Formats: sequence, C-alpha cells, structure tokens
Amino acid sequence: MKMKHFFVIILYLIISSSSLQKAISDDVSSSRKNALTTAIKKVSPAIVGINVTEMKQVVYRSPFDDMMIDPFFKQFFNSKPRVENYEVKGLGTGFIISKDGYILTNHHVAGNATKVVVSMTDGRQLEAKIIGSDATSDVALLKLEGESDLPYLKLGDSDDLMIGEWAIAFGNPFGLFDVNSKPTVTVGVISNSGVNFIHQENNITRVYRNMIQTDAAISSGNSGGPLVNSNGEVIGMNTVIFSTSQGTLGAGSIGIGYSIPINRVKQIVDLIKEHKEIQRDFDTGINVRELDENLAKYLGIKKTRGVVVFSISRNSPGDVSGLEPGDIILEAEGVKIYREEDLLVVIKDGFTDQTIRMIIQRDDKSVEISLKLKNLKRKK
Repeated sequence: MKMKHFFVIILYLIISSSSLQKAISDDVSSSRKNALTTAIKKVSPAIVGINVTEMKQVVYRSPFDDMMIDPFFKQFFNSKPRVENYEVKGLGTGFIISKDGYILTNHHVAGNATKVVVSMTDGRQLEAKIIGSDATSDVALLKLEGESDLPYLKLGDSDDLMIGEWAIAFGNPFGLFDVNSKPTVTVGVISNSGVNFIHQENNITRVYRNMIQTDAAISSGNSGGPLVNSNGEVIGMNTVIFSTSQGTLGAGSIGIGYSIPINRVKQIVDLIKEHKEIQRDFDTGINVRELDENLAKYLGIKKTRGVVVFSISRNSPGDVSGLEPGDIILEAEGVKIYREEDLLVVIKDGFTDQTIRMIIQRDDKSVEISLKLKNLKRKK
C-alpha cells in the first residue's frame, strides 16, 4: 500500500506540475495580448499596397530655338520641340473605408496616375479607379469596382486626440507589402497636433493643416496609409516625413512624421464625391510682407509680428475687398496671423468663390474685411 501511495503521489505531482506549467504558459501568452496587438489584428486586413503608373513628358528643344525669336531666322528654320512620353512607376499605401471598395490614399501617390493596381492582403491584385483627388490637401479617393464585402476601417475623430497616446502606423515601406501581402506596422505616440505648413512640389502648393505629428516610424512608401489609435480607429493619413536619411529608394524615418487629420480627410472626401474636383483656381491680387523691426519702424508702428499688405493689383479680389497697402492682417478665418505662412495656409486652402473673413489693423483701428476668392480669367 505504501508503494502504491508513493506512485499516486508522484503521479499527482507530475500532473500538478504539468497543469502549473500550462497555466503559466497561458498566463504569459495572454499577457502578450494587449490593446495594440488587438488593434493591429483588427486593422491589418483593410490595408492595401498601391502601385501606380504615371505618364511623364519630356520636351527636347533645338539649340536654335533662341534664334527663332528673330523673324529673319524663322524664314529659314521651322524648329518644333520634340516631345517624348515615358512611364514612371510609383508605390504607396492605402486603406479601405467601405465594404464596397472605396480606398483612401494621398494625391501624391495616385492623384496623377494613369493606372492604379491595388495589392490586397489576400494576395489579389486589383485595378482601381480614381474617383477624384485634391492636390492641395493631398487626398485621393479610389474605388474597386464589383466588390461588396471587403474589410474596412472605422474613421475616428481627430479632434479627440491626447498628446502621448498610442499611435499605430500601417504602410508599405519600400514596397515590402508585395513580398508577403502584409502591411508593415510601427508604433509610437502622438507627439504633437495642430501643426501647419506648406510644401511646394512640381508647381503644386500642398497645404498641410492641423497635422498630427508622431514618432511612429514612417518611411517612403508609407504615404497614404492610416494612423490609428489603440481602439483601431483611423485618426490620420500618413503623408509627410522629415528626414536627414536619404537613399536611392527614398527617405527613412528619424521619428518625425506627419499625418493628415482624418476629420479633414472626411471633408475632402465629401467634396470629391459631390464635385469630383475641388476648384481652387483663384487669385487674391495681394502681396504681403512679414513685419519685422525695420519694417515696423518704417511704418511707424510698434507691432513687430504680423503680415502687412505691400501691394494690391487693380480690380483684383483684394482691391474689391477694400484692402489697402499698409494694412496689417491680424486674423483670417479665425486663425491668428503671425507670419506669412499662417496667411498662406488659410488662403491657399480656400475654394474658388469662398469668402475669407479677415481682421486687419488700419490706423490703430481694427477693421473686418471680406475677401472673395475669385477666378478673374473665368467669364462672368
């Protein structure tokens, strides 16, 4: 009996040890699961890689073109510039926002594409149609035709952000999505919000307004991908990186990336769906200069921060509004104006026929001005 009891005890200890090990293993496994891993698993199926084809033109001119200005030489030479078209390939990221196949990405990724191929996480490659895009806000809306039950992301509220909260960036850096049909995930925090700046690219003025800054790594190819919170809700579209690291494949992250707030993207998408194209072909006719100590002294004023109207074209929107040279622009559409870029962000982000309300200082008085953004070339 004693020997039997001994074996029973040994067996019990073995079973208990096995159960304990399993319990520890289960506990460790469950501890690895958190809000981030849950959000990543939830979001990943709706991320897509984007491959685009654009047609570019190169104009080759004759070395004798400068001579053609002279009428004497024109009678001997009939030089015409030679135009050649060539294809340019590009890539980026997008994310599905509806079960019937609407996709968001950046304008600089797909806005000028002649062909867009979308790589899905199930391995399929589908051609997408460009519904519309806006170069200024850098937003493009694509559509996969014939789809009805796709995974899609919930758009959150970018006005409800906390500095320091988790931020998860999904993307296709350097085309890695095509390697295994999976997005690359990086994690950081919301570093800042409400950042405004302007970027000039190929004669296009892009207005980045109220941008979300994050230290989640964003590299070339991540453009157009979503920035999501720990609930898996989209709070921004990854768009711009500041980088000192530049290679033949593009720029790498140094921890300073910017996303377009999703509330701004929603507004642009609504306009694209309604109008297909957002009209921004206007001119104000005003030239401004930033105030500094020397200019303030010349104008005889104490204020050294702001923007002063330097000149106004006759019969331009600025002239019609009642603006005068020497006026100091203090506010535009509720935005305080401290430097020239503050004013440009508001005006360049406007729409044709929109009225911009300004508060100016004139002769030590505050005056409200309404500036209508008109296209003077368009027939009335």
